[in-house]
Amino acid sequence: MREKGFVILGIFLLAAAGFAVFDLPKLQEMDRAKAEAELPMEASEYKDVRIRKFPIAIQCWTFRKYSFQETLEKAKALGVDYLQPYPGQVLRPDEPEIKFDHNLSEEHIQWVNVKLGENGQSLIAYGVVDFDNTEEDIRKVFEFAKKLRIRTVVTEPKFEDFSLLERMVQEYDINIAIHNHPMPSKYAHPETVLERIKGLDVRIGACVDTGHWMRSGVKPLDGLRKLEGRIIDVHLKDLDAFGVAEAEDVPFGQGKANVHDILAELTRQNFRGYLTVEHERESDALDPSPPIKEGMDYINSITYYLDYEEILKWQNGSFSKHGWNHYGPGYFVLDERSGALKSQGGMGVFWYSRKRYKDFILELEFKCSKADTNSGIFLRLPEVPSSDDYIYHSFEVQIYDTGSGINKTGAVYDAEAPGADAFKKTGGWNHYKITFRGDHIQVELNGKEVIDWDAEPRGKIKDFAAEGYIGLQNHDSTSPVSFRNIYVKEL
Repeated sequence: MREKGFVILGIFLLAAAGFAVFDLPKLQEMDRAKAEAELPMEASEYKDVRIRKFPIAIQCWTFRKYSFQETLEKAKALGVDYLQPYPGQVLRPDEPEIKFDHNLSEEHIQWVNVKLGENGQSLIAYGVVDFDNTEEDIRKVFEFAKKLRIRTVVTEPKFEDFSLLERMVQEYDINIAIHNHPMPSKYAHPETVLERIKGLDVRIGACVDTGHWMRSGVKPLDGLRKLEGRIIDVHLKDLDAFGVAEAEDVPFGQGKANVHDILAELTRQNFRGYLTVEHERESDALDPSPPIKEGMDYINSITYYLDYEEILKWQNGSFSKHGWNHYGPGYFVLDERSGALKSQGGMGVFWYSRKRYKDFILELEFKCSKADTNSGIFLRLPEVPSSDDYIYHSFEVQIYDTGSGINKTGAVYDAEAPGADAFKKTGGWNHYKITFRGDHIQVELNGKEVIDWDAEPRGKIKDFAAEGYIGLQNHDSTSPVSFRNIYVKEL
């Protein structure tokens, strides 16, 4: 029986070995299917996120078969004005021996600046570049970046001590973004990057490469969440497989990266950098423009605020109230990192003075601090406010959950009551979409239509203008209201 058992065991082992030898592709496919089954579903918690428009840049490695000069032209043909060059690309066809890197002569640096100016293009980052942990080496790269107005250097430092690097970041006010090549790269996993930058100047952060994460078995959404607040640049890629080292690039939206949710998460994080498009598929190297264009079309199709202007603007690394003015008592405090305005005191109006709007869609979010928070959004303030007279000549879309009828959240104040209650529990962010076309006002609150009205003078409203300013009300000192994500689309 014992000998028979050994024979049976031997047959079993041979069979298993045969399966391993002859069915290896099948096993790999099983592993791939298992890994892909663990990816987030498209119908996720991000389905209702209104994706912001991100500036698009091209990583020049995409056009590695061409010179830097030709890459500028190809990016321009795609409608892209921002580029991230890498060290080693041929600078221009007539001098194939000259490579784009931080060793360029002053003459060639000047040529690059002139060419960029002629094309209306900018270099937003440089990398992935290596340098030694010496002041001479690091300063050379930073001086090069400064001359070309490059704001971010992308690198994968081989050294452990970042003190000199941090000093240079502070001296030049140029970012360092640590990139993640796939395993066995030192920075393949987001935890490693996070550990290395912990406690350092916030201008030292991550350049996340979604494709290389996928090759290393890192889900892009997980990586983005872990690095929240420290992401400086994004190399955006979509691959045809997850957890496979040989996975190849495909147009955005056609692979396993879940680009929709990636952009939704970046929107949620209030990421204000560039989406740097990098397409590495070798079979596309001679003509990567078609898949890039297809991918950019997909990004446009899922971008909610594609044709909108953000009127509480992000400028030079923070939000700014520039372009806004306040009339009356009270004021609004701005959180420069999150872009949230919070009212203090009252009663006054905070109005956008840069432009008078005729027909438009206004979208914004608001949050009430108490159930009886009182505020509103003024439409078409006819003149620069110099007295309280504006309240008789412009409509106000009301915020006041405990009110009733024409005084309730969703109402056109003192004129038209909302058709339904759609506001969220106190403390939650609400979304208004207000369309004012001619004399017709439509209001959607959290996706539900509550006003569809041919406007006319009513209540306190004596008349209204054909165009005017947009204003936010601060009502009192006891129930502040907050606003954020303020966008306008002119019709």
